[in-house]
Amino acid sequence: MAESLYKCTVFAAVPLTNRLSRLEATMAQGSGVSRPVDVAMANAPRAEKLAELRARIQAVLERGGRSGLEPRPRVVDDAELPFALERTPLGPLYVREIRLLPSHRTGHASVLPSRDASSQHLSLLALDPSLASCAPRRALYVDTETTGLRGGTGTLAFLIGLAFWEDAVEGADASGGSTLVVEQLLLRSPGEEAPILERVAARIRAASVLVSFNGKAFDMPLLRTRFAMARMTAPIEPPHLDLVHVARRIHKGSPGSCKLTALEERVLGFVREHDVPSGEVSGCYLHFLRTGDPRAIVGVAAHNAWDVVAMASLVGLYGEPLATSTLSAADLVGMARTLFRAGAKGQAIQAVDRAMERGAGKSALLARAEMHKGMGNRERALADFEALATGGDDPRARLELAKLYEHFAKDPVRALKTCLSGTGESPLAASRRRRRLERKIARASERCRGI
Repeated sequence: MAESLYKCTVFAAVPLTNRLSRLEATMAQGSGVSRPVDVAMANAPRAEKLAELRARIQAVLERGGRSGLEPRPRVVDDAELPFALERTPLGPLYVREIRLLPSHRTGHASVLPSRDASSQHLSLLALDPSLASCAPRRALYVDTETTGLRGGTGTLAFLIGLAFWEDAVEGADASGGSTLVVEQLLLRSPGEEAPILERVAARIRAASVLVSFNGKAFDMPLLRTRFAMARMTAPIEPPHLDLVHVARRIHKGSPGSCKLTALEERVLGFVREHDVPSGEVSGCYLHFLRTGDPRAIVGVAAHNAWDVVAMASLVGLYGEPLATSTLSAADLVGMARTLFRAGAKGQAIQAVDRAMERGAGKSALLARAEMHKGMGNRERALADFEALATGGDDPRARLELAKLYEHFAKDPVRALKTCLSGTGESPLAASRRRRRLERKIARASERCRGI
């Protein structure tokens, strides 16, 4: 079933009726006749909360075209669900398929570069050498929507979003001959988990690399648990590229969080409209189970599809060659530091130089100075630290300058002068450094007088 990614109606419902019932029961238990004044005073805040909850429930139901508080009959209309039914030996499988051309964009970033991204470059950014031999065009993007955020045996993955590149019909597409397929698997009923897990296992076995956003800590452990609970053999997993770790390293110096939606806005230039907040996803599914209202699933499906497509766009952005990278100057500094940490020192210098060209300023200059120092290029490091110290009040730069003047330039006088300007050290460390430099200056003066 091919369809547009963004033509969706969002229906977000918060399960408030349970809380309403608990509040009513609590108020009933406390309504004794022996202390009527105390009970009334105690129930006053609860009554206010009760009225607020009733108003919120009313608003939710009115969005669905109802005006009363009576429960909705649980009638599931499969025709309204944006999922096609497949009959499998293990039971019914509800699948939604979205096919995206290579020209599809998330904001200003195309999904196409992810197909041919540099696995070597991605492995350096992930600090994972096992990714270097993987083929990004055979990547499997994975994202789950669950009934809880803590995992465990009681948490279900009720919607699993997968994305992968599929070769298109020859001649059907002039921009590369591939289609990015987004495949979503819906757990319509908790007893229909086996066919979903079987499809996920088949996709994992065919993949060269898994790509997720926080999947190492959450999505994949949860899926392994579901395989175990279903008494099914979990597939052997290929190397795993978890983008949350790459994002935290690259965007460390940039303002804002490293949540996927925040990266979409800040890095990819895409703002979701009418998105279901992550905190309401499980509530939407529980609403669907109780009422059968398919609108609760449509919004979650759109949320999930945006997630997997955004991951593909980020892989293309992170895996681009440095010469054509569209990352911002500040992000290039983060990339340079990550590359240096991974041992790719030449590429790191190239990245930080590019960041300087784009106007990164002090952050790039400091990174380059520290890199040159780490590589043993102390003369170049000295020049960069001097430029930093001249351009502003930076105690870190003065500390490094004091060290280089003392140990490399053998100039204790300039080292002491720099030290007296403040190096950001503790008072004890600064005092020791000053006394040592003063002794060196005194010995040098005595030698001069002896001549």
